[in-house]
Amino acid sequence: MPGLCGWFGGAPVAAHGQVLDAMARPLVRFGGSVLANSNPKAGLASAGRNGGFALCSCDGATIAWCGAPRAADPDLARRAEEAGLASAIVELWRRAPDAVCSQLAGHFSLVVVDGRTDSALLATDRCAVHPLWWWFGGGELVFGSSCDAIGAHPSVTLQVDPQAIHDYVHWHMVPGPHSVYREVQRLLPGSALLLRAGRIEVRRYWEPSFDEEDRTPLAELEAEFAGHLRRCVGRSLQPGRKIGAFLSGGTDSSTLSGILHELSGDADTYSIGFAAEGYDEMAYARIAARHFGTRHHEYYVTPDDVLDTIPRIAAIFDQPFGNASAVAAYHCARIAREDAIDILLGGDGGDELFGGNERYARQRVFAWYERIPSALRRSLLEPLVFWLPGGGTLPPLRKARSYIDQANTPMPARLERHNLLAHYGAEAVFAPDFLQEVDLVRPMRDLGEYYARCTAPSLVNRMLALDMKITLADSDLPKVSGACDLAGVQAGFPFLDDEMLDFAARLAPRLKLQGGRLRWFFKHALRDFLPEQILHKTKHGFGLPFGVWLQTHRGLRDMAGDSLSALRARGVIRSDFADALLTHRVREHAAYHGTMVWVLMMLEQWFRKSPRG
Repeated sequence: MPGLCGWFGGAPVAAHGQVLDAMARPLVRFGGSVLANSNPKAGLASAGRNGGFALCSCDGATIAWCGAPRAADPDLARRAEEAGLASAIVELWRRAPDAVCSQLAGHFSLVVVDGRTDSALLATDRCAVHPLWWWFGGGELVFGSSCDAIGAHPSVTLQVDPQAIHDYVHWHMVPGPHSVYREVQRLLPGSALLLRAGRIEVRRYWEPSFDEEDRTPLAELEAEFAGHLRRCVGRSLQPGRKIGAFLSGGTDSSTLSGILHELSGDADTYSIGFAAEGYDEMAYARIAARHFGTRHHEYYVTPDDVLDTIPRIAAIFDQPFGNASAVAAYHCARIAREDAIDILLGGDGGDELFGGNERYARQRVFAWYERIPSALRRSLLEPLVFWLPGGGTLPPLRKARSYIDQANTPMPARLERHNLLAHYGAEAVFAPDFLQEVDLVRPMRDLGEYYARCTAPSLVNRMLALDMKITLADSDLPKVSGACDLAGVQAGFPFLDDEMLDFAARLAPRLKLQGGRLRWFFKHALRDFLPEQILHKTKHGFGLPFGVWLQTHRGLRDMAGDSLSALRARGVIRSDFADALLTHRVREHAAYHGTMVWVLMMLEQWFRKSPRG
C-alpha cells in the first residue's frame, strides 16, 4: 500500500532532506514516481494502488499527504488556487499552526516537516480513513502509514505488547491510540501531533458535535440530504478512473449504487454470496441492481477461498485483525479489479451517522427503565421480580430479570454484555503467565473514556459518537481499506465526507431513531428512491459462515487447530480452552464460538506473517 514514512530529528536541513528521501521510498517500492522539487504546484506526485500520495518541497518545508485533502476555508482555497495547496498549507502552518487541520476537508493523512522552525505536524482526517502511526524518542520523531514502516527505522526496536494481544481478543482488533507494539501509537480520528522545540503534543482538533435543537422542516432536510448525497458521491468520480460500488443489498450500499448510476450513467456493482443457510443475501443485491439498472457482478465465496485467503488477509494488516468479513470484502474487490475497477465505493458510516444498528434501539429500551424513580425500582419492582418463587424457571419472569439486570448495568459497559471474552472469562482463555502482564480492565476503561468524550444529551448520539471511533475507525475502515489494498483497488467512503458528517450531526435524535424504528430519516428521505423490499429488510451484510464451514471443511479445521496449538506453544492461551473450543463448543453454537476460533486463528496467522512474530 502506498503511504507515508519518514523521520525527523537532528539538524533541520539534514532532517528536511532525510524526510523527503524516506517519504519517497514507498512510491518507488509500489511503482510510483517522485516529482518533488521546489515548485509547490508541480512538485506533487500521485502514485500507488490504493489512493493518492503527494510529496513536495516548499519554501524550506517538506509536505506530504495520503488521500485527497482539500481546502475547506475560503481564504485557504483562494491561496491554494493561486499557489497550490502545498504552499497554502505551509503558509498557514507558519502563521497559525493550530488552524491547519480545521481548515482542511476530505480524507487524508498529512505531514508537514518545517526545516526553518525545526517543527513538524502529523494529522489525520475526521475519520482517520488514512491512518498515521508514530514513535518518539531521544528527540526523534518517526512516523508512517504502517507500524512496519516505523519498525524499519534503525532507532526503533518494536516489541509486541501482551496488553494489545489481550485487547485484540476482547475487541477483535487493537483500538487506537494503542498499537500491537509497546512503542508505537496511532493518531485517533480528527487528531494532530505537533512537534515544537523538541517536545510533542497530541490533541483532537475535531470531535463529533451534535446540534439536537435544529428545527429545520422535514421537507427541507430531505432536499438538503439529496444534494449532499450527490455531491459526496460525485467527489469520488475521477477522470480516467473506473469506479464501482460494493452492493450488499442493504440501504447504504443500495443508495450509493443508485446515486453512482445516476451520476455516471453506467455503474458496476459487486456482491458476495455464501452457499450457507442464513448467510446469503444475494437476492437483495439483485433487487437493487435491477431497480437501478447497474451492471451487476456476483461471486460466491467457498470454504477453499477462505482457506486460501486467510494468510493473505493476515499479512495485509500490520497488526492482528479479526473482522472475518474482510474475506468477503477482499473477494468483492478482487472481482472488481479483474474488471479494471480503480475505485470501489463502500457504504460504511451510514449506520453510525443515521442510527442503523440494532443496539441503538435495544439500549433505548433499557434506558426507559432508568427513568423509573430509583426508590420505586428498588423497593417494589426488583423485589417483586427477583424474590418471587420460580422466577428462574418461568419464562416471563426470567426475561424480566434479564432486562432489569442489563438495565442496571451503566452505559457504556452495558454494550459489552455479550462480549465473547467476557462470556468465557479471561482466566479461562489466557495462559496464567500471560495474564500476569496485562490489565484486564483496560478495554472497559478505554471504552468509558471514549464514551465520556461525547456530551450530547441524547443516548443515541452518544452511541453514534462512540461507534464512529470503535466500529468505524478501529474496525470497518481498516477492514475495507485493507481488503481493497490487497486486491489493488482504492476504497471510497462517500457517507464519511465532511459535508455528510456535518449534516447528520444536525439531525434531531428522534429522526434517527423513532420509537423502535432505526434510521427513520434516512429511509423516509429515500422512500421513493430505494426498492420497497430493501427499505424493510433486516440488516445483515457480508457475514462469513466460518463456524458452519469449520465443522465440515477439513482444511479449515486443520488450519484452525494448527493455529490454536501454536498460540498455546507461545504461551498465549490455555490448552484446555483451545481443546474445548474446537471439540464441542463450535458444535453447540457455530456462529458464536466460531467467531472466537477465527479471532484466535487470525492472531496466530498474523504472528507468522509479521517480521517480529
